[in-house]
Amino acid sequence: MAGNHTATEESTKRHKVEGPKKHIIAFIFSVLLTFLAFATVISGEINKDFIYIILVGLAVLQVFVQMAFWMHMKDRGHMYAIIGILSGVFIVITCVIMAEYWAWW
Repeated sequence: MAGNHTATEESTKRHKVEGPKKHIIAFIFSVLLTFLAFATVISGEINKDFIYIILVGLAVLQVFVQMAFWMHMKDRGHMYAIIGILSGVFIVITCVIMAEYWAWW
């Protein structure tokens, strides 16, 4: 019993527990990004092409926040998931480029 107790103590010492502080900050940041996207569209005073650029930028930031804080991709041991996501992004970008060339010609 004593051997199991020390192993549990060692594992809790090595595992750093995140408090809710980072999750609250990530949630506020996600809500802020969503609000900025809605405000950009609702304003109507900005050029349509520039709105698309802003929305894509905000969406990319939102993806990074979601992956880092809610899916815990910033932690160790998620290399297969990161490789899978990057492979999917590569395939999608390749398909979009191929479709653009196919439609263009």
